[in-house]
Amino acid sequence: MEIALRELPITLMGANCVVTGYGRIAKVLIRLLTAFGAHVKVVARKYGDLAWVYTGGSEAVHISEMSGCLSDADILFNTVPTAILGEDKLKKLGRDCLVIDLASKPGGVDFETAKRLGIRTIWALSLPGKVAPITAGEITLSTILNILRERGAL
Repeated sequence: MEIALRELPITLMGANCVVTGYGRIAKVLIRLLTAFGAHVKVVARKYGDLAWVYTGGSEAVHISEMSGCLSDADILFNTVPTAILGEDKLKKLGRDCLVIDLASKPGGVDFETAKRLGIRTIWALSLPGKVAPITAGEITLSTILNILRERGAL
């Protein structure tokens, strides 16, 4: 969110946002974008996820229909850690669209092609550890302890 607020010449209120994926990061991001007053379209592949997106108040778009929702995007957040934004999809984005890839390596954006097309992209890897290292460490510790408890090691 901070990256989008810093990099965009517009506010998120009323902005057209596309979020690809519907995992843990996407679910939190969608809630925050909606709270900021953004118009959110969520691209996912599972129909069950699309139903949850719809009931949560965002527009649900099946991945096979993704091309149709890209041209009016002010910002695109990718959370899918596999190549889904190649040249065919990137060409559909407007010239002023900002693309933020939040996915783990290898990411979902063809950064080389995006650069050639003049699309601003930011690959925001490891944000929790960079912006809130103590909290990220506490969450990691808690997760490890829960795994050990589940396995009977504690």
